[in-house]
Amino acid sequence: MRLFYYVHTGHRIGLDRFRRAATIIRALGDVDITLLSSDFRIASAAREYGIKRAVGVDVVRNIPQIAHNGDKIIFDSAEINTVMLDDMTRYFSTFIRISDDPNDVKHPDELLVSPYLEGEGVFTGVAVDNAWFEPKEKSIERVLFFGDDDYEEDLAAHQQAFAGLDLELLGGFYWFYGYENKLKECFSAFHDEEAYEEVIAGSKTVVSASPQAVLENLAGGGKPVYLQRSDYPTDFIPLFESLGIPVLTTHDKEKLSVVLSGLQSQNYQNCPKNTDNLVTFLKQNLDL
Repeated sequence: MRLFYYVHTGHRIGLDRFRRAATIIRALGDVDITLLSSDFRIASAAREYGIKRAVGVDVVRNIPQIAHNGDKIIFDSAEINTVMLDDMTRYFSTFIRISDDPNDVKHPDELLVSPYLEGEGVFTGVAVDNAWFEPKEKSIERVLFFGDDDYEEDLAAHQQAFAGLDLELLGGFYWFYGYENKLKECFSAFHDEEAYEEVIAGSKTVVSASPQAVLENLAGGGKPVYLQRSDYPTDFIPLFESLGIPVLTTHDKEKLSVVLSGLQSQNYQNCPKNTDNLVTFLKQNLDL
């Protein structure tokens, strides 16, 4: 009986779920677990994120080509429906799903991890690596991290909304080669995606459409701003509003300028620090 972690990621949806998966897998320590990724590129780079074994499966329906009936799985994806959920909870001896949807409903035969839901068989919380909570010197005033993906080059189309706001720019894992050249005039500096951890931890304010980056900056004492992209689900807005994180739903330069100028008086709450408790929940239910 083997343990798998399936994560939905890719050049059109970003790396948020993968970054969360890496956090959880690292926190599980020496547990024998195989990451199944819907993207072959990130599967090949998984070791750089502390994941020992990863396999690209292309699409979710290929999971049974690797996992066998009776195995256990942590499932981090919105690619789910009632029929699939019925099938997967029968196929796997333990099925743990990670959901960001505030309107989700727990299947009777699954275990659930959610920032919103409560009850038996549910862990209520988020996954942010404990390392992000360690104080770091904040040498960057403001940085924009639009996300790991921008296949349609939306940032280039709306970059004037960020011009003149003294924002540095952090690139994304799936950005096209040389994409930063189209953006450099509107930002005061550019950081390659390989500097992700250094930049997120070392910034006083991260303006980002990446929910994981927002949580990580908040954990380290930053004052993040969430930029809701039109191509991203709105699942995290209720959570961020409860944490006092400003949420912008349009590329409006004036609104962003007002938010940035008022951050010192913004009533931020502490980022939930519950990854250790999440690991306990997972190990108990996976019999590890």
